[in-house]
Amino acid sequence: MVRAEVLRDDQWLRRVEAVTDATLSRLDVADLFDELLDRVRDLLRVDTAAILLLDVRAQQLVATAARGLEEEVRQGFRVSIGRGFAGQVALTRRPVIVQTVTSDNVVNPVLLEIGLQSLLGVPIMARGELVGVLHVGTLSPRQFNLEDVRLLELVADRVSLASSARANTLDQTAALALQRSLIPAELPQLPDLELAGRYVPGHASGVGGDWYDVFNLPSGWLGVVVGDVSGHGLQSAVVMGRVRSALRAYALVSDDPAEALTLLDRKVVHFEAGSLTTALYAMISPDRETLHVSVAGHPRPVLALPGRPNALLDARIDPPLGTGGRSRVRHTTRVDFPPGSVLVAYTDGLVERRGELFDAGVARLTAAVPLAPVDTVTATVMAALDTEHPTDDIALLAVRRLPR
Repeated sequence: MVRAEVLRDDQWLRRVEAVTDATLSRLDVADLFDELLDRVRDLLRVDTAAILLLDVRAQQLVATAARGLEEEVRQGFRVSIGRGFAGQVALTRRPVIVQTVTSDNVVNPVLLEIGLQSLLGVPIMARGELVGVLHVGTLSPRQFNLEDVRLLELVADRVSLASSARANTLDQTAALALQRSLIPAELPQLPDLELAGRYVPGHASGVGGDWYDVFNLPSGWLGVVVGDVSGHGLQSAVVMGRVRSALRAYALVSDDPAEALTLLDRKVVHFEAGSLTTALYAMISPDRETLHVSVAGHPRPVLALPGRPNALLDARIDPPLGTGGRSRVRHTTRVDFPPGSVLVAYTDGLVERRGELFDAGVARLTAAVPLAPVDTVTATVMAALDTEHPTDDIALLAVRRLPR
């Protein structure tokens, strides 16, 4: 009797090792799902195994991977929570056993067509939230027991980890694609100005809410923007995209940067509640002689002028966008921009360092800006400010008026 129990324990351990094998982590998510389903079919001696992941917005389970039920995946089968066998597993968030499959307890026609007789399903959970459903089935009647349930729940835990990694990867890919589409890869080529921008992610996700933008206006003025939406990841990138687009629209209806930022502030307060945004919006005149600048809670840019020490642009810093206050007045500063001048705008990730006063980083930046072509400006600044080890996202934009 003791020997039989030992053998049974050894068999259980081998089963556990088969689904927790460290080598599985080397597979990508799709291959991992397939490998887990193959192993669970062998271990439980079942004919089918399938993973359905939750589409949160639709509140439906979507067939994602299958063995013995590949047609379910090919057809993109979906079932609402609460409907049919998988829907009941999702609704109750508990294991469900169907000893005899009928059209009353199964709504997926594929399961009925192949002649499944018995089913066992368990929920896939992550941090207390439903991720999906894992189920197995047999073509002959089967009495599933507690040990079968325990093993399938163990596999579901492994699927949950892989699914979370998959979701993070999809979010990161989407955020990267969004950010790359919104931060210009190439800036306008202008006969009398040089432009250069740099973006460095400060987090593992590779995305955030920092951006820069340059656009020609119908009036002949040039719009120059650097902004920073609080937070990181896909949500910040999405908000950044909406704020950027809105500012472009307001720039078309107003030739005053302060008025454009006032309109943008109302938009952020109303439609992006809870998203704190800083921005600098400058307009360069058609003759390039002057800058009109408004600053919303953003670091003031550095202005390097021929024959003078570098200095921060003498502009008033108004409150950030999204803080409210409809009666608040924003200000536009007019500044001369003679030939050979260089304007450097940036986000706080460029100058802010842990354990150091913010002003120290700004002073280091101010001293580093050369009167030189913009590629030299950005390279010099990036080297002086140690941007190879950022702790926050960095957006940097340099504008130079060509010497005569």
